[in-house]
Amino acid sequence: CAAMARVDPAVETAEEAKEPAEADINELCKDMFSKMATYLTGELTATSEDYKLLENMNKLTSLKYLEMKDIAINISRNLKDLNQKYAALQPYLEQINLIEEQVAALEQAAYKLDAYSKKLEAKYKKLEKR
Repeated sequence: CAAMARVDPAVETAEEAKEPAEADINELCKDMFSKMATYLTGELTATSEDYKLLENMNKLTSLKYLEMKDIAINISRNLKDLNQKYAALQPYLEQINLIEEQVAALEQAAYKLDAYSKKLEAKYKKLEKR
């Protein structure tokens, strides 16, 4: 029972506990409500600032998308122009291909003619020796 005899001086016993004065309670309540109002005001202000930041980010994103839309429109317009120019050049490209085929055929004919002329020359030299 010696342990029970020792009492912590910070712990009040039931006989010592007293109700705080009415004025103290009112003052503590006012202080608590004031601090709670300050806290809630701070929370609401932070939330409001977060929404303002999101709004600004959305505006910037919207502007960026408008710029990208303009770029895409310009690219589309340029692509259409290129396709029209290619279509206008198509007949000339076909003529170039046709000329290339004809030049290749002419080159083959020239090789055959060269080979034939060498054979004729060889025959001529053979006849000349007789």
